[in-house]
Amino acid sequence: MTDKPQGGKPGDDSADEAVIKAAEEAAAGGESGSEDLAAAKRELAERTGDLQRLQAEYQNYRKRVERDRLTVREIAVSNILESLIPVLDDIGRGREHGEVTGGFKSVADSLETVVAKLGLQQFGKEGEPFDPTMHEALMHSYSSDVTENTCVQILQPGYRIGERIIRPAMVAVAEPQPGSQASSDAEAKSADADKSDGGSDN
Repeated sequence: MTDKPQGGKPGDDSADEAVIKAAEEAAAGGESGSEDLAAAKRELAERTGDLQRLQAEYQNYRKRVERDRLTVREIAVSNILESLIPVLDDIGRGREHGEVTGGFKSVADSLETVVAKLGLQQFGKEGEPFDPTMHEALMHSYSSDVTENTCVQILQPGYRIGERIIRPAMVAVAEPQPGSQASSDAEAKSADADKSDGGSDN
């Protein structure tokens, strides 16, 4: 008695079914692998997004802390410098009277150097145009020697830190003599400006 070959003959139904089943299993395994790969990619993208958000938040936090630290430092320095302005005024008056000499002169020079390095700037010079945002007029006069409102005397210098005015300069202001050519020119300019403003309103 002889056994039949396992593979079966061509056209045998059992052999065809085995081949079809093997093909279906292979196809099912491929689809499962593709789904696993897609899921892994999605998870990686989510983790990468989370990491990028954390890095951005940390960078923003560092910038905010640094900005706050600089702001606190600027306020502290500003408060100290503002409290030293009366001392600088005394030194200035002493210089005007020739009293800043010897060892005191060295101390005064050192103090002025230090406050300048910290950002305190003195302003206000005779002959510069009057600017109400920087100057405070304590005296007023007319002069034929000026063509616009001009600081003719600095009664007390002004101080600023950067663009911030700590104290305006106290000044005496002279404006052009009424009826002079400079005054007429200034009045004409003012009239032209008023006309142009009125025209623009219409």
